[in-house]
Amino acid sequence: MRYMMLICGRSHDESRPLPDDPMDSATEAWVKEMDGRGVRLTGNRLRPASMATTVRVENGEVLLSDGPFAETKEQILGFDLLECENLDEALEIAAKHPAAQYGPIEVRPLWLWPGETP
Repeated sequence: MRYMMLICGRSHDESRPLPDDPMDSATEAWVKEMDGRGVRLTGNRLRPASMATTVRVENGEVLLSDGPFAETKEQILGFDLLECENLDEALEIAAKHPAAQYGPIEVRPLWLWPGETP
């Protein structure tokens, strides 16, 4: 079954220094382990929510607004798409991610399209 792992946190959390390298060594080790296990299909960090554009369609009119869809302190900072046997495995993988020490990680199953096999 496929799961989306959403890594949440504060984009400018002063309590955690940002690494010089785009991927710190702990996260790099996690990626290598999960890729080796064959459970991580893809993933990446996201640019800050301040760079987002929100799209809405109201009465047939496309409305665009800068920034995130809601004002929140925590934002989605990155994601990983997982292929796991079950939710327990997906949760075990999320708990191993270094970002879990600094903020929540949401694990959510994906809907399958008709005819699509897990």
